Amino acid sequence: MTRVVAGTDLAKRIELQLPGSVVTSNSSEVWVRSDALHETLRFLRDDGDLDFQFLNSVSAVDYVEHFELVYHLTSLRRNSSCVVKSRLYSRDEPVVQSVVDLWRGAELQEREIYDLMGIMFEGHPNMKRILLWEGFPGHPLRKDFIR
Repeated sequence: MTRVVAGTDLAKRIELQLPGSVVTSNSSEVWVRSDALHETLRFLRDDGDLDFQFLNSVSAVDYVEHFELVYHLTSLRRNSSCVVKSRLYSRDEPVVQSVVDLWRGAELQEREIYDLMGIMFEGHPNMKRILLWEGFPGHPLRKDFIR
């Protein structure tokens, strides 16, 4: 069985390496500042004691007052997993740095999030719609989408 690393434990490790990056944490997840997200995820991947080499998924949730990105990571070597979240407060132009340079498997997931939620991933090699056609008006999984 895969061991879930507590968000509070992750937060301590992240804060030692990247002070000011953590917003909050609880027993199951850690929230980091959106401008520190890429650097935090790189640390979680590259730190030998954590070794989160596998990105299970990237998803997004629209809570009306903010968007939340959710990253599920796994260390196959350590048989552990974690959840990292980050909030984006801009509804007009939500932007965060792409993690395709860290995990190639994020490429299609980030495109899907862009297509359906309108969140841009800066530095993505092919940031265009993946499910809907170019010119589709809006992003249908957003709470403010009206068709």
